[in-house]
Amino acid sequence: MKKLFLLLSLTLSCQSVDHEKPATASETTQPAEAPPVDLTLAEANRLVALPLKCMQNEFPNKPSETLESEADLQPPSVVHPAFYGCFDWHSSVHGHWMLVHLLKQFPNLDRAEEIREKLQANLSADNIQQELVYFTKDVNKSYERTYGWAWLLKLEEELKRWEEPWAQQLAKNLQPLADLLVVRYLDFLPKLNYPIRVGEHTNTAFGLTFAWDYAEATGQTALQELIAQRAKDFYGADAGCPLNWEPSGYDFLSPCLEEADLMRRVLPEAEFQTWLGQFLPQLSDPNFTLEPGKVSDRTDGKLVHLDGLNFSRAWCLLGIAQTLPDYAHLKPIAYEHIRHSLPNIVDGAYEGEHWLASFAIYALSTAEQNQPSS
Repeated sequence: MKKLFLLLSLTLSCQSVDHEKPATASETTQPAEAPPVDLTLAEANRLVALPLKCMQNEFPNKPSETLESEADLQPPSVVHPAFYGCFDWHSSVHGHWMLVHLLKQFPNLDRAEEIREKLQANLSADNIQQELVYFTKDVNKSYERTYGWAWLLKLEEELKRWEEPWAQQLAKNLQPLADLLVVRYLDFLPKLNYPIRVGEHTNTAFGLTFAWDYAEATGQTALQELIAQRAKDFYGADAGCPLNWEPSGYDFLSPCLEEADLMRRVLPEAEFQTWLGQFLPQLSDPNFTLEPGKVSDRTDGKLVHLDGLNFSRAWCLLGIAQTLPDYAHLKPIAYEHIRHSLPNIVDGAYEGEHWLASFAIYALSTAEQNQPSS
């Protein structure tokens, strides 16, 4: 079984708020070839507890619904029987992705049977059909565009890549909703005249990145070609992205780095290296540093977004390093971002526990791709 790798000098159980001290240049600039440390089964068991805690917990809930009439005033579990937990629809979706991903990596998780049972209960054909009914209403045409769409496709991609018969059945159940969202992308992207360059859900580059991965994995040629064209339209001439303006107070995505994460997918390697040299020239400097985002209050649901920023920055930096070997010096910066936030997402008083574990796991999975095979 492949292991997830992460450069961690401390374990999850012994971290404290001392991590909020600003990182010095000497702390941030680490040897690119420092030995990795495994993400252990014990740590995986710790993380899976978070989505399991909320995936069938209906309240509190932030529905973000558009109501056509009083008849639409229904409990979340009726409106979204598959994805009603974990505070909001998209967090529920990527919580499901995380459970599928970790169960594939660690079949012997302590709560493996519970995970399978909950996934099968939530992702039943009937439940997905009800989700489809919701999405096909005209008033919901832009619901979860494009952040939730992207995570739904990532979940379907993960299920399709797993040969377990029960996982293949869940992928079959989910396929009609994934198909609808592909159509939604194909309809929406030609109409989007300008990209959305923010650090939260509506970031266009992030929404296109996961959609590209799904299209590539499933042979959705039309979607892949459209994403490539739109990415070039939106970002091809960009230069000098002001990374020093980041982060904003509520960011969980880096506008600059998410753009680079998309462009490394759609451009040939040599073309991407030229583009990146113009877009973020400072990244090529072996002495480049980037301080992790600091959270002042982890009981505040918006301020805690910055932990998500640290994880998403990490997967973007690692992706660049994976694509361009000359940028290997970005790896220790990515690992430091993960190390800064990871220990804090297991605290029961943590406001981001309904979604941030999945960000951590996606960052760790990207880290694993940057390590030699064992």
